[in-house]
Amino acid sequence: MTAITKASGPEISVVIPSYNCLGCLEELCVRLDRVLAELVPSFEVVIVDDRSPDNSWPLITALSKRFPAVRGIRLSRNFGQHIAITAGIAATLGKYVVVMDCDLQDPPERIPDLYRRVQEGFDLVLARRVERTHSRFRVLAAKAYFASMTWLTGEFLDGSYGTFSILSRQVADAFLQFTERDRHYLFILRWLGFNSSTIEYGHEARHAGSSSYTFRKLVKHAIDGMFFQTSVFLNWIVYGGLVCTAASLMLGLFFIYRYWVASTLPGWTSLVVVVLFSTGLILASIGAVGMYVSRMFEASKGRPLYLIDRECSCDDDHETQMARFDEEPASQRI
Repeated sequence: MTAITKASGPEISVVIPSYNCLGCLEELCVRLDRVLAELVPSFEVVIVDDRSPDNSWPLITALSKRFPAVRGIRLSRNFGQHIAITAGIAATLGKYVVVMDCDLQDPPERIPDLYRRVQEGFDLVLARRVERTHSRFRVLAAKAYFASMTWLTGEFLDGSYGTFSILSRQVADAFLQFTERDRHYLFILRWLGFNSSTIEYGHEARHAGSSSYTFRKLVKHAIDGMFFQTSVFLNWIVYGGLVCTAASLMLGLFFIYRYWVASTLPGWTSLVVVVLFSTGLILASIGAVGMYVSRMFEASKGRPLYLIDRECSCDDDHETQMARFDEEPASQRI
């Protein structure tokens, strides 16, 4: 690999958010070295350690010594995949920025296809997975999620796309202008627009370890995407309120009519049902509004998206960095 300076600037920067990928990082760097060395005269690989619990920082430090173009960034805590991607893009110097996962399910050997396509005049190129190695349940859940998002937003969203992509420097700089904390990499790219294209590839099996996305995390990620990438639920609350108002007005007229025309009322079952329904609707509406307000409260604090704990590259003193890591309490490493 070729060492990069700000004066020269690499042709390609590769951003890799790392979490629970200790067994994948070395093989990933080896394959990136082989592919990129044949493709471009200069490049860099930015590995963002999202405070991984597998204690992969010493390996990232060692890889930055073995491969001069590798740079490591360790965040102060776990901020999530999409914030880690943002931190990596902000640290890049390249003319083009490739974003990919760390588990080698995105094959580095397809980077030349992305690069050639973006050089045809496109601002960004996304990779579409024609084959997926995820479990059947996760594939079906993803299809249901994106179908729901398409129905809610009125815009077609294809769940076969992942983070594997290449951005021009213009798109990368535009991406960094976003400040919201509840973000999704692909949703931001779709909002940005620009001239985009697609390649297709086969999703490979994970090289080592298991996915860090548990069922709980997937559900939270889905809720964040559905609520905080669109305000459609607020519109639904208004529409639901109007429907309930119209229904209650008609029901009130009906009861007045029964009071004056009929001698007795048959019962109050319908009234109880209406009360329960309206109460549930009110509570659900307040909850939805509260979720939006809580996110507004978090945004109003003005806190940074992420904090960097330390960085490493081939220019750093390796022994000093390792000594610092050994002195750090184990409770702060995770």
